[in-house]
Amino acid sequence: MSRPLQAHLNMGAFQHNLAKVREYAPNTNVLAMIKANGYGHGLVRTAQGLAGADALGVACIDEATQLREAGINTPIVLLEGFFDEKELAVASHLDLQLVIHEQRQLAWLENADFSKPITVWLKIDTGMHRLGFTPAVAAAICERLSRCAWVSGAPRLMTHFATSQDPTGTSLKQQLSLFNKTINTLPADKRGQQCLANSAAIMAWPETHADWVRAGIMLYGVSPFADSVGRDHDLQPVMTMRSELIAVHDVAAGEQVGYGGYWTCPTDMRVGIVAVGYGDGYPYHICQDTPVLVNGRQTRAIGRVSMDMIAVDLREHPEAVIGSAVTLWGEGLPVEWVARAAGINPHALLCGVAQRVKFNVDWSVKNEKENTLEAA
Repeated sequence: MSRPLQAHLNMGAFQHNLAKVREYAPNTNVLAMIKANGYGHGLVRTAQGLAGADALGVACIDEATQLREAGINTPIVLLEGFFDEKELAVASHLDLQLVIHEQRQLAWLENADFSKPITVWLKIDTGMHRLGFTPAVAAAICERLSRCAWVSGAPRLMTHFATSQDPTGTSLKQQLSLFNKTINTLPADKRGQQCLANSAAIMAWPETHADWVRAGIMLYGVSPFADSVGRDHDLQPVMTMRSELIAVHDVAAGEQVGYGGYWTCPTDMRVGIVAVGYGDGYPYHICQDTPVLVNGRQTRAIGRVSMDMIAVDLREHPEAVIGSAVTLWGEGLPVEWVARAAGINPHALLCGVAQRVKFNVDWSVKNEKENTLEAA
């Protein structure tokens, strides 16, 4: 028997969550974020699970190439654009769409010779100060793009909100105002379709929806807000991380558990050992109240997280034995809770699932395929 740790994927949840995006933003196109290996869910299978999205967002041409080689024909947007001029020919050949955010990319594009026209997204920096042209030069950049023979139509215009999860909306409203002011300086024929809203803005700020929304973490069933979890918004978790107890011990009061004697038993108690650790992507820096489900009922992790194992408190679980089911996050235990206990965001937790973790992929809701067990 193989190690019991598995990441179970409910592929039907992707379609449920995509439908929720369309409920929030009914008159827009959906650019689905599947970069970083589909937020740890697997790049190709995430693209397959999100069939029906209007476009897919990836970070680089390597991710896009993998999708095209797997037969994914959905439009693909390179969110960081291209890193050297040689990638332009590949992008054209694969029918990719490019985000332009700096002068060097623009110069390469102006000197390019494509086999067919390419769609360009122009990123405008309205306050996040990560990627994008300043509003002051946006009109000039649009004019230069209009003279590029191989750019298809007016560039699509995008920006990124730094604090869309802030309920006051102060920064978001400032960024939105600056974006709209910038767009209004452009000639009508230079105003391409627009994309502003990430998951938090999709859910909280309908005035940002524009022509495209850029859905990310909500597609995976996770809330973008610190004070809620996905199920509060009728989002369904796609990933459920499950393992089993591989040992159960009776430990006396005063005895220490795990590396460094970090946790001391307050009374005589049962301690369970679970096959999962930081070598699998379970966060090392968890607090002692981090929830874990044993046989579907909540308990907590205790002691330090090891590379391959964690210890759990079994005082309220007299029925627990070796082989008892353990849920680390997902169905019945929001990943947001575990991420908060580790002081990280859920994106980082999901993206950090290690390669050695086996994936059990349930396609039954989507297309009635039999379950398959795959490597990450």
